[in-house]
Amino acid sequence: MRIIFLGTPDFAVPSLEAINNNFNVVAVITAPDKPSGRGLQMKASPIKEFALQHGIPVLQPLKLKDPEFLKELASFKPDLQVVVAFRMLPETVWNLPPLGTWNLHASLLPQYRGAAPINHAIINGETFTGLSTFKLVHEIDQGAVALQEKLEIGQDETAGELHNRMMVRGADLLLRTINGIRNNSIELKPQEQLKNGELKEAPKLNPEFCRINWNQPAKTVHDHIRGLSPYPGASTTLAQLTGKFPLKIYKTRIISDFPAIANPGVIHLLENRHIYVSCKTGWLEILELQLSGKKRLKISEFLPGFRNSDSDYME
Repeated sequence: MRIIFLGTPDFAVPSLEAINNNFNVVAVITAPDKPSGRGLQMKASPIKEFALQHGIPVLQPLKLKDPEFLKELASFKPDLQVVVAFRMLPETVWNLPPLGTWNLHASLLPQYRGAAPINHAIINGETFTGLSTFKLVHEIDQGAVALQEKLEIGQDETAGELHNRMMVRGADLLLRTINGIRNNSIELKPQEQLKNGELKEAPKLNPEFCRINWNQPAKTVHDHIRGLSPYPGASTTLAQLTGKFPLKIYKTRIISDFPAIANPGVIHLLENRHIYVSCKTGWLEILELQLSGKKRLKISEFLPGFRNSDSDYME
């Protein structure tokens, strides 16, 4: 079976590795190199780096409808294509192989269609999510489902931690899917048959969405922060007499036994070891944060340089 793999970030690497170890990956399609770091040196995607290390031909089209790219793509004569964390494909690409193009999505479809399913599942306080493989059609994330696997979400698990679990489990789910396609044992299920309750979407994250609203219950704020950790990070502003300082918060803990009541955003420094922030109901302890332009710090590293006053607050 001749397979073309389409993907870009590190989430896709375990899937490519697993498929390459078990099948014939004849080419990889990934994003063009981009400038990165302070020196703006051109950097290859994790998928390109893996492909080059394993002698797999790499295609990096700027436009997926470019006739030259389409001609080169067809020259590989793929039987099947696999997509993991790549951009939207035109029909001329996904309809090319006779066995179709198959996608791995980080949710239990039809729930959390969209660009950020891992983040939104945690932000919404879900206790479980999952992985789905499905056959690509024109409508985004709406093709018939091949296989699914349910995963529990830890009470304090971050998006980064769930991402790392999912990229390993997703590789195994893709292998089972491809084997099922080869053996003609896959029974596709239309997503309408899998619908259970109101559908929740997973749109792309933007800076406005990432701002913390302290005028919410502590658990809601906690879920918002861990759902955006480590990337892109939940943002807020530390307001002090000396100025206002943008920062990101990456890790918090819900404080269930702190009796004080204060307006949302008020900061309480406890024994010079703990920073609590008041929410609409309840308090959060800040465990890891990052001031703008500085490195990410645990609170024990941040506090020695922190000058606190009773008027400090988060906004």
